[in-house]
Amino acid sequence: MSSLELKAKSPIQEALHNLSSDAGALFEPAILEQLRAMRGRDPAAFARLRLQVKDARMVSMSEFDRLTAPDGGSQPADNAGIFIEVEPWAMPVDGADLLDDITHALARHVIADKETLRAAALWAAFTWFVDVVQVAPIANITAPEKRCGKSILLTALSKLVHRPLQVSNIAPAALFRSIELWAPTLLIDEVDAFLAAHDDARGILNAGFTRDSAIVIRCVGDDHMPTPFNVWGAKALCGIGKIADTLADRSVPLRLRRRTAGESVESLRHSDPMLWEQLRSRLARFALDNCETIERARPTPIAGLNDRANDAWEPLLAIAEAAGEHWPKSARNAAITLHGLEGEAPSIGAELLADVKAVFDTKKASKIFSADLLEALIADEEAPWATWNRGKPISPRQLSAKLADFGIKSKDIRIGSANKKGYDLGSFLDAFGRYLLTDTPFPSATSRQPSNGAASSDFLSATPGHSVADRKTSQPSSDAGCHVVTDESPPQESAPEWDESDVEVF
Repeated sequence: MSSLELKAKSPIQEALHNLSSDAGALFEPAILEQLRAMRGRDPAAFARLRLQVKDARMVSMSEFDRLTAPDGGSQPADNAGIFIEVEPWAMPVDGADLLDDITHALARHVIADKETLRAAALWAAFTWFVDVVQVAPIANITAPEKRCGKSILLTALSKLVHRPLQVSNIAPAALFRSIELWAPTLLIDEVDAFLAAHDDARGILNAGFTRDSAIVIRCVGDDHMPTPFNVWGAKALCGIGKIADTLADRSVPLRLRRRTAGESVESLRHSDPMLWEQLRSRLARFALDNCETIERARPTPIAGLNDRANDAWEPLLAIAEAAGEHWPKSARNAAITLHGLEGEAPSIGAELLADVKAVFDTKKASKIFSADLLEALIADEEAPWATWNRGKPISPRQLSAKLADFGIKSKDIRIGSANKKGYDLGSFLDAFGRYLLTDTPFPSATSRQPSNGAASSDFLSATPGHSVADRKTSQPSSDAGCHVVTDESPPQESAPEWDESDVEVF
């Protein structure tokens, strides 16, 4: 950067320094002229400066955009009319009543379980706190088929969230520039088709999950200068079926279902605009009064949820605790219910492990030849392995590669008089314990005992043990025969039970 540029920017920095006490300092004619020049010459630098102005909360952003427009504010700013300026509610807001009212408003227009509706209400409130939280969970609106109300819920959320920008298609270049320039709540419809056409957009959406990692680098200008763009912000994705694992892992799942003949909903198009305006105004006041509380909040993680799911729910739990009444308990119930359902659709690797475990369990074996394992997997008509290769069965090489991802490799094993490539159960126990969610403990893989030439048995005890293999060292025996044994099963901790007797159900 030249000395001339440094001198030109210093008055702007001085104006920013004085902004907390004197908003007019930023609107001196000389400063405005330099801001307009920066906006045209270096949009990324202008966007970063704009965020500083926004954080000062002394100037209306619509007014700032208008006065720094290239025409000096004589014409409407580029984003004029995109976002509605919300006037906060005149009186303090009861958070529990507000979230209840949002939940009921959503329930009038879509068919979903109460846990989904409550999670949607919490997520809408979270968008008003996006400047003070450290994690921005994605709202993943999904359903198995068309006509389940996904787009309706997305549109309803657009009437509630902070600075909504609802789109059906957006180029990746416009995506990260829009986020940095406007800091919107991005609501993308038909995300399945969008990501299929723009696979590189997934990385941009992933990057915005945590504030620390919400930066992407892109080359801009004629000299292709690498430039950082801030992609931090709230995002809602709407589509059919499952989204990419990396996005689903960063999401709060909002599952909808098609209504039956006995169920009815109201038309969102004909809803009362005043209802949504009042809810937005109450959300703005609730955020204004509670932003410091939410910023300092450190909710207790939910037992049974993985680390990423707990991260996603951290701001939602903080909001629920600030709201009070039944909401802290209702929020945790919703998280357990929604992510419990998500566990029923494991990744393809976890599904393979589960099917391999089922083969070992069915055969009651401690080891199996590779060919026999492959045959058993292909024989399951409900599993994907019989049609893995575009309608053809999974190959031995593909099976070996998939298992190698978990550190499991085939080796020479002996069963009876045959010696071939295969797998033993002990090689899988660590992966079973890490990647399969089950309340049933896995058997101990006690190693074979030497027996002075006597016979030994490969059968496993039916008594379950720890999910982590307990391998015992070999002990010499002078008896006739030895058998594989397992440790005594430890006492199992019961899962926490949630009492919803005091929770309102509608």
